[in-house]
Amino acid sequence: MRFAADKAKAVRGAHITRARVQGSRADVGHGSKLVNVSQVFAAQSQRLHRENAVEEALAKRLNQVAPETRRSRRMAAKAAVRRNHIVTGSAMAALMGAAAGAIAVVAPKGPLKAPLAAGDASSQVTPAGYTAAGSGRDGAVSRSEARKPEGADQQTSNQGKWKMDESGLDVSNMFKSLADNPVVAALMDRNRPVLPPAFNPNHATGDAGNAYEFSQCTWWAYVRRHQLGLPVGSHMGNGCQWAASARSLGYWVDNTPRNVGDVMVFNAGQEGTDPQYGHVAIVESINPDGSITTSECGVSKAGKTYSHTYTNIHDFQFIHY
Repeated sequence: MRFAADKAKAVRGAHITRARVQGSRADVGHGSKLVNVSQVFAAQSQRLHRENAVEEALAKRLNQVAPETRRSRRMAAKAAVRRNHIVTGSAMAALMGAAAGAIAVVAPKGPLKAPLAAGDASSQVTPAGYTAAGSGRDGAVSRSEARKPEGADQQTSNQGKWKMDESGLDVSNMFKSLADNPVVAALMDRNRPVLPPAFNPNHATGDAGNAYEFSQCTWWAYVRRHQLGLPVGSHMGNGCQWAASARSLGYWVDNTPRNVGDVMVFNAGQEGTDPQYGHVAIVESINPDGSITTSECGVSKAGKTYSHTYTNIHDFQFIHY
């Protein structure tokens, strides 16, 4: 720029002045005039130095306020791009350093092994102090070497069969029904196609202990239902009243025997029973011909039971659960 040219011109002027002073020294020779010439030269040098300093400061100031040229703008843009590259490179380096630190934390502590070529045990990388591929310090086979090849015991087809008895589960305690009583839950699974709509298996049972007179038909019905794990009420009345009492508590009652343990209800005087109290019995089996066999008791039996087989089964009411 123009200021740099002016500075060079001033320096050349200083060199010329110095040459002239040196010529004067040669002409004058040694003496007092030589001392004066040296002082003049020193004074001129100081003055030129001050002038040069002023010119440099002035040039810097003028350069700051001078209008920018297209070349200076291009140079400034290139410098900004270089700074951006430097900043980006520094950020990437920091990220790479953080990633390397994370990898170092989770890296396996044991020695890594290179994959073996087919039939070439020497290609395996072993840590220092180990004798051979797959052997320990004493030549013992390592755990990885003792394992079977990967996939040796894996099933390769979907033709296998799963057996219930191999699972270790007691499937007898697994029911679809949500009954609190497991016996009732099992019977509900069996009777599901004929269950009444919205039947609640967890209804009130009315059970407060055997409150019936010893050896009565009702006493035996209570005892036998408990033996079979089925619910039964303690105050369901005379035998002929049991069906109505059971319905009021939420029991499933209809005219068909469905399971062993159902309570068979006789109306008063039905099948020769007491004309006032009726009778109850327990279904012990449902026979292939549709008939049922019961267990029953009465006052005259002194707690001993007897059985009958009935074929007109739909003439009676049956309490299920």
